[in-house]
Parts: sequence; structure tokens; C-alpha cells
Amino acid sequence: MRLRYLALVFILLAAVGLNNGIFAVESITITGSDTMVILAQRWAEEYMRSEEGISIQVSGGGSGTGIAALINGTTDICSASRPVTQGELKRIREKYGTTGVQVTVAKDGILVYINQKNPVSSITSEQLRKIYTGELTNWNEIGGPDHQIIVYGRENNSGTHYFFKQEILLGDEFSTSVQSLQGTSAVVNAVSHDPYGIGYGGTAYASGVKIVGINDILPTKDNVTSGRYPLARDLYMYLRYRPSGHLKTFVDWVLSTDGQGIVDDIGYYPVR
Repeated sequence: MRLRYLALVFILLAAVGLNNGIFAVESITITGSDTMVILAQRWAEEYMRSEEGISIQVSGGGSGTGIAALINGTTDICSASRPVTQGELKRIREKYGTTGVQVTVAKDGILVYINQKNPVSSITSEQLRKIYTGELTNWNEIGGPDHQIIVYGRENNSGTHYFFKQEILLGDEFSTSVQSLQGTSAVVNAVSHDPYGIGYGGTAYASGVKIVGINDILPTKDNVTSGRYPLARDLYMYLRYRPSGHLKTFVDWVLSTDGQGIVDDIGYYPVR
């Protein structure tokens, strides 16, 4: 009888707790950019540490994957290292009656990585275009060793791949000799172990490789934030609607001093 009484009390307390939100957990999902996944994970960890009752799940897969998830309704926030396309905006409008909400959360520069043993220190946009379209194939054509250039890149659902193609290849197709890798970490790892390799990726991943300037412009903080560096770009969060409730609170925190401090810690550049 006593056990039955205690069980009834527990059920009543649980019901009261649920009605008052005591046991309720608000969940937020973030899907998208592999470039941003370490940043989004840090945001999630720090925010959950300070805010009780919030669960944030972060996954990568590429900006294209995140935008598709946003359109399909399977994520709350898409993280993206490129702007959405007109086609993607059209699909959002057709399905939700809005053009979505774009929030600029950080600044980044796509870096060109080469092996630390490579003597090349700068490269032009045109030389880079020719390397990635297969027109320029030997390092000795740009002041390097007499050896074939081993070219690494990102997979085609990557926002970094898309941005690089638009800005450097000017819409041309990548050479079939480019080795497409999943994530910037994989590109950096490949180039760091390949004396004749070249690759590209975000600022926060540049460890164990040599960074070359583009058109004699190095990706310093001033050059990236001012837009002088040729591959400077913004990093975004996209939502279907103007955020409210716990989503708005989280986005506001990302743009706060604490959230932007994490941007700096990770290796990107704050927008505030």
C-alpha cells in the first residue's frame, strides 16, 4: 500500500513538473557545413553548460546537406560556408512562404595549403585556376620543384567547394585529377604528408601545413575582415523563419560577446 502511495505521489509530481516545464528539454538541431562543425560544437557545448533544459545536436555533411535539411524540415538551423542559391531560396519560398533568415555569424578566408617543404610562397588566382582545371600540372611552372602537382579538394556538396569554384574557377569544372576529400581536416592531413600536394580550406584548420598568399596577399585578419584577401567569405546560419523562443535566445547568444569569443578561439574572425 505504501509503495502504491509513493508511486502515485511520484506520478503526480512528474505531471506537475511537466506542466510547469521542470523536466522539459528544448532541443535545437544544427546541420551543415563541415568547415563550421567544430565552431558549432563549441557553441553547443558552452551554451548547454550555461543554459539548463537545452539540448543542441550538431552534425556536418556539408553546406548543401544542411540547406537540404532546412528545406526538408529536418533541422532547425543550417550552418553554411556559402550563401544559399536562388534555386534553394525558391524551394524555401515554395514550401514555407518565406525566403528564410540569413544570419552572418563569423568571417573566414579560404586558405591555400601546401606542404611545409615546398618553397613556393605565393600564387596568383590564374595559376590556382589552372592547377584546379588541370592546365598547370608541374610545380616548376610556378617556382617549385620539378614534380607533378598533387591536387586535393573538397566534395561537391561542400560550401567551400562551391565558393572556391565560383571565385577561383569562375564556374569552370574541376579537373578529374583533383582528389575530393570529406572535410577540411582530411585535406590538411593529405597535404601535410604530401611534399607535392596542394589543397584549400578554412582558416581554423591550418595546422602542419604552409599557407601561401594569393596575388601576394596573405590571409591576415585585417585582409580577411576587410575583404581584401581574394577568398574572404562570411559564415552563416540559416533558419526557415525569424527565430523566436529558445531559438532566438541561442542565436542572440552566438552573436554576443561570449559567442563571438568562441569564434576567435576556434580560429575564425568575429563579426562583432
